[in-house]
Amino acid sequence: MGLVLVLVCGMSIGLGVVTASAEPAGQVYSLDMIVDLALAKNPLVSFAEGDIEQQKGQQTVAGAYPNPTVTGSGGHGMLRDTSRVGGGSSLAPQSLSEYNVTVGQRVEWPALRAARQQVADLGFATANVGLLETRLNLASQVKAAFYDLLLAQQGANVARQNLDTVEGVARIVKARVKSGEAPQFESIKAEVEVLKARQQLARADNAVRISRVVVDTLTGGALGATYTVHGEFKMVPLDLQIEGLMARMMEQHPTIQRLLKSVERSEWKIEFERQARVPTVTVSGSYWRELGREAFQGGLSVPMPLWYRRQGEIASSLGAKRRDEAELLRTRNELGRAVYQHYQDVRTTAELIEVFDKGLLKQAQEALRLAQFSFQQGASSLLEVLDAQRVQRQILLDYAEARHALSVSLARLEQAVGGTL
Repeated sequence: MGLVLVLVCGMSIGLGVVTASAEPAGQVYSLDMIVDLALAKNPLVSFAEGDIEQQKGQQTVAGAYPNPTVTGSGGHGMLRDTSRVGGGSSLAPQSLSEYNVTVGQRVEWPALRAARQQVADLGFATANVGLLETRLNLASQVKAAFYDLLLAQQGANVARQNLDTVEGVARIVKARVKSGEAPQFESIKAEVEVLKARQQLARADNAVRISRVVVDTLTGGALGATYTVHGEFKMVPLDLQIEGLMARMMEQHPTIQRLLKSVERSEWKIEFERQARVPTVTVSGSYWRELGREAFQGGLSVPMPLWYRRQGEIASSLGAKRRDEAELLRTRNELGRAVYQHYQDVRTTAELIEVFDKGLLKQAQEALRLAQFSFQQGASSLLEVLDAQRVQRQILLDYAEARHALSVSLARLEQAVGGTL
């Protein structure tokens, strides 16, 4: 009956908490811990934060006033013609240091300045929403990768339990062959099954290593190489309704909010280009000191937009706005389709899991127990025991894969909705 106890222990594999593989275990992480690490260490977040800092700098640029221009020149002047009117002796030549200073200040059109500041403000707001979008997408990727690793660890545990079962059967067969109760080829078949079980375990352990690297990459290498994860697959929320999910997506999804701000920013870019047709004047004042002359002057410089009035820039901005509006409409449609698709995946997978929970798991386990008991009593063959064991193992794996699919679908649904469910 010791073999039966091993098989009963294998049932716990498909029911929730996961432990590590045969490799030396490092620190154990939960899903929340890994998500927090990814949001803190992943370079995608740093990239989005850098965009915010860049747009904040653009706000400073947009609010700055043009610097004045100071122009000066100087030299030494000499008056050579000093003869008196009507003849007579002439005076000695006169000399003097001459110089002039001109100060000019560009004066922007107020509407142009306001439009530029609005563009910069909306760029900063767009970058902030972009950070939320990045965090949402990254968290969804981490959750999917976490559940992949969870499934891989469960598969490795099932494979390990399967190997223990097959080795136990092989020991019984060898004992019967040695005592003359069974033919020699029964021992050979049992050894073949042991080799197959070892190969399955090796593949399962390799899948764990690959999944572990994927999760570690998403956290920017913060987890290391010998960590394990601990957690459970998710269950379906009770109040999950497609109408509410669609409404939440339209109202709160960061991607839609970012694109709405992009459209508004495009509108202000158009306004900026239109206001830029008004010339920016330059007001100036000068002081002149020359030999025999001292003067104060004022000036006004006005560019004359006669030949070109920024038609190209305005047309380009109109095209950018049309492109942003099309992207907003496309994204809304794509997110709506994603919400509906993942919602249906959740419902379908939940129904499949219900079939397992209502008896399929227990039936497979009971069939294996009876086959094993019959084999120990000599009433059934080795082939019948191995077949029952394969069926029970496959049902455990199918159950784990169904719960994995449900958890991944819920993570994708959260990503499509724009927030946790």
